[in-house]
Amino acid sequence: MHEMVKGANVGLSSLSEDVDAVIVSLGWASPTGEGDADVSVLLLDGNGKVRSDADFYFYNNPVAPDGSVQLLGKAPSGEGSEDRIGFDLTAIPADVERIVVAASRHEGARFGELDDLRVTLADGSGEDLVRFAIDDAGSVSAFIFGELYRRADEWKFRAVGQGYDVGLAGLATDFGVDIDDAADDAADDAADEAVEDAGDEVPDGGRPDGTPTADVAGAEPVAVEAAPVAAPAASLPTAPLPAVPAPRTAADDVVPEKASARPRTAKKKVTLPKAAKKSLAENESWKQARLFPVSALKSDRDRETRATSVLLSVMAQVPEFGRRLTAGFGAPAGRMETFTEVSLPHGDTPRRPDGVIRVERAGKLWTALVETKTNGNALKSDQVQAYMDIAARRGYEAVITLSNDVALEGSPLVDVKVDGRRKHKVALRHLSWAEVTHHAQLLIGHEGVGNTAHAWLLKELLHYLQHENSGCHGFQNMGSAWVPVRRGIDDETLCQGDPRALEVVESWERLVRQVSLGLGGELGQKVLPVQRARRGADPAERRARMADQLCAEGKLEAELRIEGTPGVLAVGADLRTGRLRTSIEVPAPEQGYPLTWAKRLVRRLAEAPADLHVETLVEEETGGPRGTLEKLRPEPADLLPRNGARITGFRLTLVKGMGSGRGNAESGFIRSVDDAVQRFYGTVVVHLERPAPRRVPAVEGAGTG
Repeated sequence: MHEMVKGANVGLSSLSEDVDAVIVSLGWASPTGEGDADVSVLLLDGNGKVRSDADFYFYNNPVAPDGSVQLLGKAPSGEGSEDRIGFDLTAIPADVERIVVAASRHEGARFGELDDLRVTLADGSGEDLVRFAIDDAGSVSAFIFGELYRRADEWKFRAVGQGYDVGLAGLATDFGVDIDDAADDAADDAADEAVEDAGDEVPDGGRPDGTPTADVAGAEPVAVEAAPVAAPAASLPTAPLPAVPAPRTAADDVVPEKASARPRTAKKKVTLPKAAKKSLAENESWKQARLFPVSALKSDRDRETRATSVLLSVMAQVPEFGRRLTAGFGAPAGRMETFTEVSLPHGDTPRRPDGVIRVERAGKLWTALVETKTNGNALKSDQVQAYMDIAARRGYEAVITLSNDVALEGSPLVDVKVDGRRKHKVALRHLSWAEVTHHAQLLIGHEGVGNTAHAWLLKELLHYLQHENSGCHGFQNMGSAWVPVRRGIDDETLCQGDPRALEVVESWERLVRQVSLGLGGELGQKVLPVQRARRGADPAERRARMADQLCAEGKLEAELRIEGTPGVLAVGADLRTGRLRTSIEVPAPEQGYPLTWAKRLVRRLAEAPADLHVETLVEEETGGPRGTLEKLRPEPADLLPRNGARITGFRLTLVKGMGSGRGNAESGFIRSVDDAVQRFYGTVVVHLERPAPRRVPAVEGAGTG
């Protein structure tokens, strides 16, 4: 690992080949076991300022919509903790030149009071590349650990080590974040008196109220708070929150009395075993008893009611899961309670949202109304509009819609009107059932939860969501335009500009996003759709171009970036021929002989399908030698170009027939796409050699970038 000193910088590509995605970890230890700090990230343009307040990421704004930045939360480490941030550097917008990584303390605490202050950076495989130890933090309440920045299309890391005496508000203001003055003053006053409620069990990133607020992403200013020490589960308060949500009052702002602080303890996370235990049933006809049965579900209303209650109850009981689903919606980290079938006044007829989520933090309540749809039923604009109006009147923070549909950037699922005269703004957020399943899979299969009971609860939830009778299967239907568009392509009557082609493109994008969620949940790795710069940054323009391509060529295309793989997985559906194509391009090694490369590739694909197409990519030529794996196994040398052209890589492709139905029946298009991606990854990509980190010794402090 490359040890850095203050002011030094280093190019990431000189340390590893796997730096498309990196993880930056900020760590510290506390002599008392009580000290902690909170990370924040700022994306800066060429002028050294944020482009908008949305470029400021902290606990209340932890995830970028494009996946480029994700605050992953705290994990115990030695005598202290580490706070991790994931960066997908390939998704960072082109006009962002610097990424500042900082942290702040609260209630007058200073960084000089912490020990073993450090920042480390790891590549996509998890291998630590650089480490910067800080021993001169001093009496400051905010601190810039380091920054990532571009130089000549390469990302570099600089060890900064700069403190701010004016805290997080001063740091953020210097970089162009708009701090709300009134909220700032109120928060500063509260910070002098606010104390932590040590009885709360707070998941990653939890904080009490008290520090300045930032106007993030156009929403109402939200408090930027600092993290308390997590208390043992035995000290959790048992007093319930009010069952029926009430309007905010002055009493909500009362700060609780300080409870005794407890030292941080490291607990091993629990995940499910990879191999299931042998069943004790006499035969396969015996069905295991389930916590959430689905046999009694007869109607869509039954499915909606059951699904809402099941999900919300598990969110309240498994803190890691509840926090994971609500963090991106602006909810604080705190004690969560959930409710179903709550009656709220609305004109002459009371409204009954499917659910309510309430989170308590430092005496304040964050509230969201939940509207649920299952079995492919669409959200209704009038219902959502009514809940938005109720939430605005009662001072609630959000309305969360939950359905099988997948939300797309720039294409809302429902149209609602916002009364600009109202001072209080309500956020409208959407979750798909596929996202819920994805997060449950990550926690119980890869990242772990607090104890065995929580893991079992998530397993039961996952079984329920994936059962065919639950109605929570995710995006299931390509829409009413699917069949007319396919017919128009077959008889060559589909014209550019046809709005039905745009509907199909939007459905295709939803399908690709859902396939990414499913594969990522199973693998425990980040799987994201790739948006090429040549397709433009505006979602509407990008989809319009794809619709024109569909009309002209009859093809739908997408690319998936899978963490830890040597290339991008491409998916193409040719509606004229009815065939699906999945492929990946593997770059040629930097050293060795072409024949050795070919033999090694064929040897690694020993268990891949015999009908896998392998094509050699050669420099400055449209295509090189190609053949099926079945024919190449005895003669790998057939992959070498006869004219001695330089080999740049190999393209591996599987082709299969696709379903024609618009839904998810056995012959359906949606299922055939999902199966094609799963099969290609499981039989081809998994056997490929992962990009190995490349170590190059670097001189400390060399270069100024």
